Amino acid sequence: MTDVTSAKSARRPHHWRRDLIELAALFTAVVVADTIAKTVVRGADGPYMLVFSAIALIATATFHTWWARRHSHAPPAGDPGGGPAAPPSAGDIRSDGDATDEPVGTALWRMRTTVRDTPGSLAALCTALARHGVDILTLQTHPLAEGTVDEFLLRAPAGLQAGDLTREIATAGGSSTWIERADAHDLVDTPTRLLGLATRTALDAAELPLALRQLLGRCTIHSLPAVSLTGRPTGETAPVEGVLEETVMRLRDPNGGVITIERPYLPFTPTEFARARALVELDARLGPRIPRSQDVLTLPEGNEITVRRADQRDLVAARAMHDRCSARTLGLRYHGPVGDADRYLDHLLSPRFGRTLAVQTASGRLVALGHLLWDGDETEVALMVEDDWQRRGIGSELLGRLVTMAVEAGCESVYAVTQSSNTGMVAAMRALNLPLDYQIEEGTLVITARLSSAPRLSRLPLGDR
Repeated sequence: MTDVTSAKSARRPHHWRRDLIELAALFTAVVVADTIAKTVVRGADGPYMLVFSAIALIATATFHTWWARRHSHAPPAGDPGGGPAAPPSAGDIRSDGDATDEPVGTALWRMRTTVRDTPGSLAALCTALARHGVDILTLQTHPLAEGTVDEFLLRAPAGLQAGDLTREIATAGGSSTWIERADAHDLVDTPTRLLGLATRTALDAAELPLALRQLLGRCTIHSLPAVSLTGRPTGETAPVEGVLEETVMRLRDPNGGVITIERPYLPFTPTEFARARALVELDARLGPRIPRSQDVLTLPEGNEITVRRADQRDLVAARAMHDRCSARTLGLRYHGPVGDADRYLDHLLSPRFGRTLAVQTASGRLVALGHLLWDGDETEVALMVEDDWQRRGIGSELLGRLVTMAVEAGCESVYAVTQSSNTGMVAAMRALNLPLDYQIEEGTLVITARLSSAPRLSRLPLGDR
């Protein structure tokens, strides 16, 4: 709480008795001075009287100084109530060191440092931060076999540089210090954030890779299946309890295979490893699941279609759609031998590798698939529409929904790999009205849409496209 004192109440109180005493002393001093002057001029002992008067005057001045200091009526500077003066806060100090009534800007930082596990080590860090006016908003401790990793969320003056903080922390006993800018999302306390990630994972199996990335910060996640697309074992396995190796952790995938998480710039702690393993175990216990919401849309000619999420339980219907597609349609989608197209479906429909949208008719027939695939740090979009249902706006509808999912997932961009002759895919990407980059090599076209400034796309009826 901040106490506010008006300027009027902060003035020194007026004492009339003190003024009266000082006035009487003035008259007395005049009389004494006149008497001494007459004695010095007229008497034989004048010089001695002058010396004694000087000594008396010095003694009187010394006594007055001591008395004034001991009985001062003025409160200490900076505290009108008489308490100790409070130092100006970090927000009240300009870069030149003078106090100001207007707070300067502040910046949020995430910092992690390793300290010895001894009493007083954390206090030394806090003292070093306080000297620079840095406020500690949150603190987490990660115990290690030797020492402790302390993770801070800090609010610091805007002019304070990361290098200055690092040097101060090193002087206070911190080592292996890592620091980066934070934002308002980091203000959510850790238990609340973990519960939110667990809820997202429980509702949708495709959320697990995203939840792990948000839990661990900037990292690369690879899902390596136990069986290759050709049906051969890949040899990728991991023990049930997982493996932690400095900047790499390996967890057993409930769907078979291994989830590998890499963060080269910052080693994982045992606490982070335990949290990641808990999310994977939650996914394993809940089994296959996808949100069952669906949208019914009307095509321009009046036919109704349903757009919904799909997973590996739609494998039979997806293979039947492949059988009805022409070789050209399959070739535009898979860029390889048409006979191998069915091998990709199990991988594409797995929620571990991304999200899939399916379009089905009123009779339940699957006529289109759209995939949003997690590709390390990047995200791929892919579409396939059965021949008899092309040129009706279905591909654009699916692409718009997939891009909306990518925006909600925090992806910075999405890319589509197709052939330069696939004018339908090119037109659908251009219809997004997003910044696009084109790369073409030997007939293969890669179109990348940047989503950093993209708003959440609204869905329109197909007849309005």
